[in-house]
Parts: sequence; C-alpha cells; structure tokens
Amino acid sequence: DSIGLGEDGPTHQPIEHIASFRAMPNTLMFRPADGNETAGAYKIAVTKRKTPSILALSRQKLPHLPGTSIEGVEKGGYTISDDSAGNKPDVILIGTGSELEIAAQAAEVLRKEGKTVRVVSFVCWELFDEQSDEYKESVLPSAVSARVSIEAASTFGWGKIVGGKGKSIGINS
Repeated sequence: DSIGLGEDGPTHQPIEHIASFRAMPNTLMFRPADGNETAGAYKIAVTKRKTPSILALSRQKLPHLPGTSIEGVEKGGYTISDDSAGNKPDVILIGTGSELEIAAQAAEVLRKEGKTVRVVSFVCWELFDEQSDEYKESVLPSAVSARVSIEAASTFGWGKIVGGKGKSIGINS
C-alpha cells in the first residue's frame, strides 16, 4: 500500500506502482482507507466482471474513519467530512488509503485554527471520472483552489485533481 511499514526497507516501498496502475486503461485502481471502503471496493471488483480491479491494501493497522462508506466508493471520490455548512470551504484535503486518516487529522488541526475544511476520500480515480460534472463539482468545487492531496506515493497525476494552485504531498524521489 505505501511506505508505512518501513521495516522491509526501500525495496518494499512501491511509490511508483499506484500511478502506474492508474495509467492502465480499462482498469479500476482502488486504494481504500478502511474496512468500509475495502468492502465497497471488493463489491465493485466482483460485480464489474469485464473490468480488472486492483485493490492496494495496507498492512498497517488503520482505524475505521467516520464518514467512510461502501456506497461512497461507488462514486470513486466522496466527502467524508465538511464543516463549511454548505458554503465554500477554505481548503479541501484529499486522501487515499492510509493517508486519508492523515487528511482527517490535518483537518481537525486546521479547524481549530478557524478554517473550514472538506475532507475527500479519493479511493478510485477511474470511478470518479465516470461521474457527472455536477457530482464532481459537488465534491471538488472549482471555486475552491486551495486543494491538497496526500498520498505516500508518486504525486504523478494529482495535478488534474488539485489544479494549478493546489499542492500534492507525496514522494517523488
């Protein structure tokens, strides 16, 4: 899944694999954050028989995160928390897999500083791309340019999600 279990050393830290899998045509690349998302990814993988699926699972002990859902996985990306009360959030934090917990923790810190924050789980880019423009806009409003993606992997490809003013936190060397 990521580099979270470092005792295996650098040969077991697949920072480029996730981007490579996402680049494969007609393939669903899932990076679930917890049991809810894993169940949702598995459900989709067994029902979409003509589309190969890859589930990148973590060996880390990860908590169940409030707001994650089996149904949300079907959309590829969805909001797990948002304290903007229907208004434009100050920032959108986007996480996948084990880093969704980091995004949720960062959101709590920012909220204590008075910021409004939306946290988005981006479990499957390919499924998100299939959604209507209205749905995509509801999750990632174009009016919010302060976007940060968090993934312990190559940041390749995240530019299309975070936009020109956004920031991708990952590993590129």
